[in-house]
Amino acid sequence: MQEALRNSFEIDGVLTEIGALRYSPGGIPVMAGRLEHRSRQVEAGVERDVSLELQVVALGDKAKLLASARLGCPAHVVGFLAAKSLRSRTPVLHIDTIEFLEGMNHGIQASNEA
Repeated sequence: MQEALRNSFEIDGVLTEIGALRYSPGGIPVMAGRLEHRSRQVEAGVERDVSLELQVVALGDKAKLLASARLGCPAHVVGFLAAKSLRSRTPVLHIDTIEFLEGMNHGIQASNEA
């Protein structure tokens, strides 16, 4: 059996797109969206502005929570990266934990932990 390799990703950002709640063929809630991140980072001793948009997807209870979020809501997201599909190798962040930092959810969070 192959040893498990690390794939963990953590980022803060603002929700810029929230799709419609849908269900997998197995009846699991699925929600896709987009997160925008902006920050200043130090690279090789020099500060630089960093800006990116990342596609996110949530399943189960996290999908329902994401469906109740509003656009522009700041969030802290932890999850893993996977290819969008077999044809598109674009990375998508699969949400394990999401914490809304302000807005209608006031710190509500969901995670895979019991």
